[in-house]
Amino acid sequence: MSRSASDPAPAAPAPRFAVVGNPDNRRVTLFADAVRAAGLPAPRVVAWEEVLRSGGAGFAADEVVRLDSPGEHPGVDRLLRGVQDPTRVEGSALWYARFTRALRGLRGGVRLDDADELAVLFDKRRCHAALAAVDVPVPYSPTSGPGAARVTGWDDVRTVMRDHRMPRLFVKLAHGSSASGVLAVEASGSGRIRATTSVELTADGRLFNSLAVRRYERERDIAAIVDTLAPDGLHLERWLPKASQRGRAADLRVVVVAGRATHAVVRTSGSPLTNLHLGGSRGDLDAARDAVEAAGAHWADVLAVCERAAACFPRTLCVGVDLLPAVGWRRFAVGEVNAFGDLLPRLTGLPGSGAEGLDTYAAQVAAVLRRAADSSHPHHLHRTGSTHVSA
Repeated sequence: MSRSASDPAPAAPAPRFAVVGNPDNRRVTLFADAVRAAGLPAPRVVAWEEVLRSGGAGFAADEVVRLDSPGEHPGVDRLLRGVQDPTRVEGSALWYARFTRALRGLRGGVRLDDADELAVLFDKRRCHAALAAVDVPVPYSPTSGPGAARVTGWDDVRTVMRDHRMPRLFVKLAHGSSASGVLAVEASGSGRIRATTSVELTADGRLFNSLAVRRYERERDIAAIVDTLAPDGLHLERWLPKASQRGRAADLRVVVVAGRATHAVVRTSGSPLTNLHLGGSRGDLDAARDAVEAAGAHWADVLAVCERAAACFPRTLCVGVDLLPAVGWRRFAVGEVNAFGDLLPRLTGLPGSGAEGLDTYAAQVAAVLRRAADSSHPHHLHRTGSTHVSA
């Protein structure tokens, strides 16, 4: 017997999740917890180490595939960067080449992350250019977009500082993450140079990531660091003076899921680097919201900036946006957009976001379930046998 037009449509089958990540890593564990909490079977975990060693992985047509960070695993780090010591800074260009090649080796499934978009997100120069092209506010950068300056070492950085009138700027690895290789450089009127960074320069010229933020005030040391990092590719940005909270520099990490800002945290620090693992601490989000409103701006407009940034990557379900508030809390710029920027344990959703009571992982699972159930928008979940699928 055929179904009549008045009969309700059959319920969509529950999604089957798979995740490419490092087994036992807290990111994978938190996501698996969110999947099980939604009443679904635990996701199938495909290890990055397996993907890298075998040159790819295949997924069933009905598997919903999430890609998670390959970080925090020494063996995976060796395969990606070709270094034996995971605390070394060098090797980010090789990491990028091998990571993007691994993405192209993933086959089938319904993807929550797009390979081409990830390739942009993990190149700060390309990401900055993509944001600027649609008028998302970003710090000025001479190394992205048409006519981008080529930076081969410290002499080029000095030239950029002079020619672009940038006495204060950030020097970043084009393919870096977690503040690895970042230097906050400032020149005084007398020409003295100072750099604040987590990079440790050893006596024999090697570079290591450190949990201690330090300052270098000898230009030859700063030049040695920059010259060593330059072959991996550098991105330069104007250093924007940031708003403060309780006397500490402040910025925000805003998570955007399915186009909507769902979670936010204020990060504060006594140094220009606000990363929590470098001594930064969570600030007061309510106080930040109050400061925005007191300055005559609107909190909804602040979140909208992050949503506009995320809209540059429509085939990637979730991104973390680093938002830089200018002094006074009235103007904002997007510092970075992070593909794996959702690690904010125990943080629940913003009021009115639709993710109230949900952590970042549960919000993503809920978004997938909504899309799977929405038969009026079948394009929201695509299946393909090629290297990427949009969600």
